[in-house]
Amino acid sequence: MSRGGIAHWMLEEVGQPYELKVVDYGAPMKSDDFLAVNPMGKVPAIVHGGKVVTEVAAICAYLADAFPEAGLAPDPKNRADYYRWLFFAAGPVEAAVSTRACGFEPSEENQRTLGFGTLEATLDTLAGAVRDRRYIAGDRFSAADVYVGSHIGWGMQFGTMDERPEFVAYWEGLKDRPARQVADRFMREAMEQAGRE
Repeated sequence: MSRGGIAHWMLEEVGQPYELKVVDYGAPMKSDDFLAVNPMGKVPAIVHGGKVVTEVAAICAYLADAFPEAGLAPDPKNRADYYRWLFFAAGPVEAAVSTRACGFEPSEENQRTLGFGTLEATLDTLAGAVRDRRYIAGDRFSAADVYVGSHIGWGMQFGTMDERPEFVAYWEGLKDRPARQVADRFMREAMEQAGRE
């Protein structure tokens, strides 16, 4: 149940072979070996062609560019919405949801300082972005849908986002993608295994 599931979904969408390594929470994430990959001691992280990429939005964008044959990024001249919503979710959405989950309600003064302002304004903006749209960045599925969709799906599942009609409709169009189902099944099985140990 981590952001690693988003990267796993993206790897499945790319359709290229990969090796998945599970890093347990706690000491393994702070081991010297893992800190050499990601000094933050967080997942996900990928290593491709000897290069390390961390931050799940960056991983999604990187994989879309590294494997253009998968068709997960719009052509460069049509990437405005793709970049806008991919990084809106990585910035304001992530920060607003996390801040609320940690019990912090920004004062009016804080709202001017914080990039997201308020959770309500952020979610209103996101709802407007997905309203009456199957995909967030044009007329076909992209890496931005993996990332934005994951935030919306998990947000509704865990109660950090309201089940707004716009969010429900958008997530309904993504949740049954075969690549997402593979990543979701792996996560469920890993959790069941951990529960038995």
